[in-house]
Amino acid sequence: MQTRNPFIDDLTKVANGAMGALTGMKDEVEARFRDQIAKILDGMDIPRRDEFDAVKAMAAKAREENEELRKQIADLQARLAGNAS
Repeated sequence: MQTRNPFIDDLTKVANGAMGALTGMKDEVEARFRDQIAKILDGMDIPRRDEFDAVKAMAAKAREENEELRKQIADLQARLAGNAS
């Protein structure tokens, strides 16, 4: 957009150039930040979601089996106590 005032035209061009440069810098900073976060996360021993879900399911099954075994032990102890009398 051209105006009759060349000074305002020049200011507009400078402002547009500055905004373009700032946008480019912002994009570069974001890319570097993402790279640094990725490096930090890669260095951590964090399980993937599917690994976590598999271990969680195994733990739930183990808790159920433990409960069943507790009941069986209690029944056996009750029988032994009854036979000992």
